[in-house]
Amino acid sequence: MKKRITILALGAMLFALTFPVAAQQPTKIPRIGYVSGTGDPKNPGPQIDAFRQGLRDLGYIEGKNIVIEYRYEDGKPERAPSLVAELIQLNVDVLVAVPSPAIRAAKQTTKTIPIVMLTTADPMATGLIDSLARPGGNITGLTRLTRDLNGKRLELLTEAVPGTSRVGVLFQPDSTSGRAYFKEYEAAARTLKIPLQPLELRGQNPDFDGAFHAATKGRVSALITIRNALTLFYRKQIANLAIKNRLPSMYEVSDHVEAGGLMSYAASESEIFKRAAAYVDKVLKGAKPADLPVEQPTKFEFVINLKTAKALNLTIPQSVLFRADKVFK
Repeated sequence: MKKRITILALGAMLFALTFPVAAQQPTKIPRIGYVSGTGDPKNPGPQIDAFRQGLRDLGYIEGKNIVIEYRYEDGKPERAPSLVAELIQLNVDVLVAVPSPAIRAAKQTTKTIPIVMLTTADPMATGLIDSLARPGGNITGLTRLTRDLNGKRLELLTEAVPGTSRVGVLFQPDSTSGRAYFKEYEAAARTLKIPLQPLELRGQNPDFDGAFHAATKGRVSALITIRNALTLFYRKQIANLAIKNRLPSMYEVSDHVEAGGLMSYAASESEIFKRAAAYVDKVLKGAKPADLPVEQPTKFEFVINLKTAKALNLTIPQSVLFRADKVFK
């Protein structure tokens, strides 16, 4: 009897000792994989800042209760599959993919890890999702309607630069969608009766000087740059060359205007990247990407750089300035 009591007491003591250990097991910290076209860990830029702010608004503090693994294409979209593979090897809980090559690579590489995309293209037309309301599969997120705004950009450019006779379109023809995007601008230009001049950037070390020389030779009077990882990476160089060649320039994202470009018209990047954080939160709480509708933007921004206008000796009409959402002076 005494022996049995001793054994029971010993068992109770061991249980009491092990219970606090079990109770103190650390909670798993979610790990997010984030692939961007360009970036610098020390100076991440407004898109990542907006994403981080969105997470903070939802109670996530980077390095405390959430970890983010960043990867950057740095103007080389062919790196996307290897960057995505690295993040999958790290067993991330969610993949956030911004550039189109990264979105496609993520979709092709994993069928289980949830993917939050921030796409500039039509995700249905490109086969990324089944429908906006019910994406299907493991991918959801937001579209920025970049291509739908082509006509509006041309319209604003010609209003800001009266007398525009020919618009050059700077793009990378050997990128996945470069030629298709140029053709979409051609369709919009025909409606507005504006002739376009293709200015091609070939390879990963493109000849920017050659492209701008072609613009001069073709008597281009204004410029539009189609966004992709390469043009975004070289945005400062493009802006400087546009000023040097006296070309008023329109862009598909405000990062170019901050780098010295003249103007941009696009969906609000800060709003979209904050909303991406909400998608991450929903997925971490158990929502299935297939059931989360893909959002389209509701807020758009027209941004003008008056310092660049001055460098071009260009006076922006007041009727155009009044419509700007943000003006750099």
